[in-house]
Amino acid sequence: MSTPEIVAGVLLIIAGLIIIMVVMAQESKEQGLTSAIGGGSNESFYEKNTGRTRDAKLSKFTRNAAIVLFLVTLAVNIFANVKK
Repeated sequence: MSTPEIVAGVLLIIAGLIIIMVVMAQESKEQGLTSAIGGGSNESFYEKNTGRTRDAKLSKFTRNAAIVLFLVTLAVNIFANVKK
């Protein structure tokens, strides 16, 4: 294994772990059964909007990490085929 392959492998692992952590940090979009029965939560307007901005940032970060993961995977495959 060459140095670029090792570096690309490490980048893939890091990008994968970042995606997992960011997705786990996001709030669920589902309200659940208690919300359907109770009529939703009693959050204020401010609390609802701060969550949206946080979730929007996490969503953008997830998208960017997925793009990095895809591009590094593509580069590793191209590099491996050229090397043969």
